Amino acid sequence: MFSPLEQFDAIKLIYISCNLGFFPVFELSLFNIIIPFFLVIFFFLNFLFLLKNIFTVIPNTLQCLFENIIIFIFNLIKQQIGKEGYIFFPFIFTLFNFVLFTNLLSLIPFGIALTSHIIMIMFISLSTCLSIFILGIYIHNLSFLKIFIPECPFVLLPMLIFIEIFSYIIRAFSLAIRLSANIMAGHTLVYLISSFLLNITKIKF
Repeated sequence: MFSPLEQFDAIKLIYISCNLGFFPVFELSLFNIIIPFFLVIFFFLNFLFLLKNIFTVIPNTLQCLFENIIIFIFNLIKQQIGKEGYIFFPFIFTLFNFVLFTNLLSLIPFGIALTSHIIMIMFISLSTCLSIFILGIYIHNLSFLKIFIPECPFVLLPMLIFIEIFSYIIRAFSLAIRLSANIMAGHTLVYLISSFLLNITKIKF
């Protein structure tokens, strides 16, 4: 590597292009970031399958870890949403473990930091925020839109409604950029420090 940011490049592994008649050109590209994506899904499904078959009355270390993760997510949902939010536990549990497994996979030498790619995290963030808005409309009807109407003098109401809507939309982008920037900055810092240590010890890197 000649640049600390080279490890975050999206490299095209497979490229298929053909003419189907109805469409001028059909293109299919597979990048290197798809590899950790499938690896995370594979490890996560095998992790759940393994835990399914080893549940005992007296838990072992792996079962204790799994139960602590479940308790942590349950407490998080209870604090932020309430007991009514327990129905969303499967989604939050899957999202939490997906980010956890991708970050752990990126710690392996020559591993790809999937959460540093803004396109992947932006997709998750936008789809989650859009799902929350649709569910809010479905459950609370139009009264859900009251979250965009703050208590203020009537003169300031049009401007503040616009600000509330803008802040709600920009939240999806800020959450994605925050995670991606943190992972990219952390890996870049580790690369710079390790390169510096190897250079001062006269070891070629």
